[in-house]
Amino acid sequence: MVAPSGSCAGSVRHQHAWVADEAGDPGLAAAARETASRTFELSEFLVDVLGVIDVGAHFPHRVTYHPTCHSLRVLRVGDRPLRLLREVGGIDLVELPQAEACCGFGGTFAVKNPDTSAAMLADKMHHVLSTRAEVCSASDSSCLLHIGGGLSRLRTGVRTVHLAEILASTRSELPEVPAR
Repeated sequence: MVAPSGSCAGSVRHQHAWVADEAGDPGLAAAARETASRTFELSEFLVDVLGVIDVGAHFPHRVTYHPTCHSLRVLRVGDRPLRLLREVGGIDLVELPQAEACCGFGGTFAVKNPDTSAAMLADKMHHVLSTRAEVCSASDSSCLLHIGGGLSRLRTGVRTVHLAEILASTRSELPEVPAR
């Protein structure tokens, strides 16, 4: 199973068997462990299983990458997403200052701690904007929604794009420029 999300892959790999054990269902727990052993986050699957870092993508934009907490701390995907992005044609990949700092979403964290979450988001947006990137990418939709919502409310013009969307972009998808 391949998930385009560190949160989802982390949940399958590290929580499902525990939940089944807690519920007293050893059969379900065994099945969850077996599924966990075959579950990968997208960049892990491409780099580690398929041995691919150049997927033939083309994305001619200035991009910065936010490594998500679950990808970093639960799955330990390391630099795999950046290795993939560095091979994308036309991309201007710029380093995000304090990249490993949380964006402040964290599931229910943002709801239970809205002031802290907002402060963390403000810091993340400050760093994204300092890169002068057109696009902030990540591999978790929740982070992209949180960061994208904040950037949109400030009318920055910076958009958020999932890593998978960038990797799926090709030169043929670019709009044609009319001949003069």
